[in-house]
Amino acid sequence: MSQLPIPVTVLTGFLGAGKTTLLRHMLKAEHGLRLAVIENEFSATPIDGQLLGDEPVKLVTLANGCVCCSIHVELEKALFLLLDKLDSGELVFDRLVIECTGLADPAPVAQTFFATEELGARYRLDGIVTLVDAVNAERHLSETIAQAQVGFADLLLLSKTDLADAASVEALRTRLQRINRRAPIQVVEHGRVDLESLLDLRGFELDPTPARGLTLRPLAPATNTPDRIRTLVLESAEPVDLERLSVFMEGLLARFGDALLRYKGVLAVANEPRRLVFQGVLRLYSFDWDSEWAADEARESVLVFIGDDLPEDEIRQGFAEALGQR
Repeated sequence: MSQLPIPVTVLTGFLGAGKTTLLRHMLKAEHGLRLAVIENEFSATPIDGQLLGDEPVKLVTLANGCVCCSIHVELEKALFLLLDKLDSGELVFDRLVIECTGLADPAPVAQTFFATEELGARYRLDGIVTLVDAVNAERHLSETIAQAQVGFADLLLLSKTDLADAASVEALRTRLQRINRRAPIQVVEHGRVDLESLLDLRGFELDPTPARGLTLRPLAPATNTPDRIRTLVLESAEPVDLERLSVFMEGLLARFGDALLRYKGVLAVANEPRRLVFQGVLRLYSFDWDSEWAADEARESVLVFIGDDLPEDEIRQGFAEALGQR
């Protein structure tokens, strides 16, 4: 049995964005990694039809040590099957990549890794990587599911930028940042990308200083945005009362838990030298005390929510009241 949890990267993006092209690059590259890949879809177009065929369960080990797994059953069963093969010595791999269908909601995939104690112990959900087609993004992002894929992402990859004009690409970048201000944006060319940038994102770990999490670039105020999925940032330069903030968060989750795609925060709690960090997906969340604030460090609280059609004014007012403001 492997001692350390297996890092998992979820690869998502709308139809034609280039997921399979990227995945083939990952499988063929001489990177020294032993990747296992699960194709989490039921379409007639697998990762490589000639390689995997259409059997309900098919495992193929490639020359560079990567493992392709085409399993047309529930994801949870596929994950346990891979563990059985790993523990028996039949397969050897140290990372897992899951390719989702273009119409897939990333939420159930992410939640799978918190479904059972064994899956949570044996796998570590490292990050969600979303590909965005720069040529067809405007049409794709008219669909809420495509916006949700962007909202869930820890990293956004822009494909086909060589086929789009520079002004359109820049406008797309701004739009993506409005939807998800947590995720950095990177260009991928014909599936080629530095694999180090895709791995060890640690998007689902508690981190008081997440370079990819709470480093937010300022944006001009949005007006008449067409997107349901948007980023909401709450900030306070004053220490927060933990009890009042807990009431605010419990109410927020009770009313809008299913609309809170991703959220993360660092809190400066009154009369507490340590920072409190938290993060969550929908109604699943975790929090913990972390390191102490430095003496010369500004003690500021920042909460970042990426949600589906959230009532921003109402939430801001509730946060202000939790801070004792009016």
